[in-house]
Amino acid sequence: MKTINYKLFIPLCLVLLLTAYGCKDEWLERAPAGASSEAVLANKAGVDGLLIGTYALLDGIGGPGGDVWAQSVTNWIWGGVASDDSHKGSEYGDQPQAEQVENYTTIPTMPYLQAKWGAMFAGAQRANDVLRVLRKVPAGVINATDTMQIASEARFLRALFHFEAVKLYGDKIPFVGENISYENKNVVLGNDVSIYPQIEADLKFAAANLAATKTQFGRINGWGAKAMLGMILMYQDKYAEARPILQDVILNGRNTGGVKYNLVPMFSDMFRASRQNNSETVFAVQMSVLDGAGGLNGNAGDVLNFPGGGPASCCGFYQPSFTLANAFKVDAAGLPMFENEAYNTSNLKNDQGLTSVQPYTLGTEALDPRIDWTIGRRGIPYLDWGNMPGQTWVRSQAAAGPYLPVKNIYWKAEQATQSDFYDGWAANQSTGNDYNYIRFADVLLLAAEAEAETGSLAEAERLVNLVRARAANPAGFVRAYVDPADPSKGFTNTPAANYRIGLYTGQFTSRGQAFTRAAVRFERRLELAMEGKRFFDLQRWDNGIGSMANTLNGYIAKELEFFPTYQILKGAQFKKGQDELFPIPQGQIDISAGKLKQNQNTGG
Repeated sequence: MKTINYKLFIPLCLVLLLTAYGCKDEWLERAPAGASSEAVLANKAGVDGLLIGTYALLDGIGGPGGDVWAQSVTNWIWGGVASDDSHKGSEYGDQPQAEQVENYTTIPTMPYLQAKWGAMFAGAQRANDVLRVLRKVPAGVINATDTMQIASEARFLRALFHFEAVKLYGDKIPFVGENISYENKNVVLGNDVSIYPQIEADLKFAAANLAATKTQFGRINGWGAKAMLGMILMYQDKYAEARPILQDVILNGRNTGGVKYNLVPMFSDMFRASRQNNSETVFAVQMSVLDGAGGLNGNAGDVLNFPGGGPASCCGFYQPSFTLANAFKVDAAGLPMFENEAYNTSNLKNDQGLTSVQPYTLGTEALDPRIDWTIGRRGIPYLDWGNMPGQTWVRSQAAAGPYLPVKNIYWKAEQATQSDFYDGWAANQSTGNDYNYIRFADVLLLAAEAEAETGSLAEAERLVNLVRARAANPAGFVRAYVDPADPSKGFTNTPAANYRIGLYTGQFTSRGQAFTRAAVRFERRLELAMEGKRFFDLQRWDNGIGSMANTLNGYIAKELEFFPTYQILKGAQFKKGQDELFPIPQGQIDISAGKLKQNQNTGG
């Protein structure tokens, strides 16, 4: 199957909304040089180009602002570093704005906030460009079927971009519809009502009208739109509404190629560029390298997130936390130890404080096998790059701990085809590793959550067990090398660590809803770790009760117990009623002359 080529798009004026962009006044006085007029683009090729240009902003790169890591679709800063998944990584003082995110001291004037805001509203405005120009196409130039498909894709994308902004800034932000254009640029939108109804309306339209399958991976199909709608409903705690939608996707949904959704046999294949766009792919943001774009079409938002040595050899960001590593401990039955946070009463053996030449023996604790496809640990094969050697691959153990990210890293055997220079300075750090915005395991766990809240506890257990059974496939365990000195010789059948994973056997019904809810939520933590989703899961589970503050303040305390010299979290506190959302960029509030209101207690 072909994937969508994001390079081939026709630019249209994107400096359209004063509130969304915060541009200098002179930018609003004339159309940018080289911009195409709507009349010129009012044909099939023009509208298709605009639509592909909208898809091109899904990775967050290309909109206003230059902080590509803050704009990244992976949300590694906002969903990962801000949570208990990871530390910022690298060294103290490198990207200090990320440190502020990690210790909950963000302020409204932070450029990162403006970068993300601008990228998301730029994407929404590109979707509006498609809809606006589509209405100007002369009758008969585009047939009715294609017109409906284009409109449906554009409305899906508009919903997605707005939802990404909602996750950071809350649901009371401006909704930018196609009525906001360059011609009426002086319209200023407020943020006094929830925009979830408009997001839902766009997704319902897309789900009802999109073709069930497409000819290109990277384009949304009807089933993907339906899955997204189910997810949006879950974010609003509309469990009873989400449940039948998610059930339908599970029972009947098919990917772009027409293959029924299913979990791929090996967990790691979802993060291997050469094996993506498979039966588990519900919707993935496509990344492309070696295409003449200087790495800009690759996973540019993650260019910092490589070890300090080994693969790419820069830049050491996004290092998993001690607490996350501990979460993969299991009991004698191979089940998670989430009750009373038993997993976190002691620290998983690690090499913190040791140099790579000092001897280190791997621990023997029983662990969920997903740990070593998620977290790079000393003594464990790091894909096919060799056993992770510890300190020599870590930018600074003192500044971020001993662990490395794995899910975003390409295999050494695929370096020549799946990596590229990024913007002329980051060698091999732009990658072809797609971002799984929605994968089938996520759908299964959302459905399990809906069952736990409004349906059958036994069904919730069955769905969770589907995810766990895939993780329990021995063929998918990290295995020792045939020759550790030459990883290219392949792997043995010997597991690299003491992996143990079991299925639940009736505990959901016997232990009740509270246990079920906790088990489902913890399963999401394990399955989706380091995928930029954790902060937003905690956010939606909070419901004003302070559970998010309790979790993250407990994390800070535990992390400092295991890592007492860690400066970034010293004195940090997650403040209930404030830090669940990020501040709206101050520049946007200033431009709106007060019509935009700052999030409660976040800076004004």
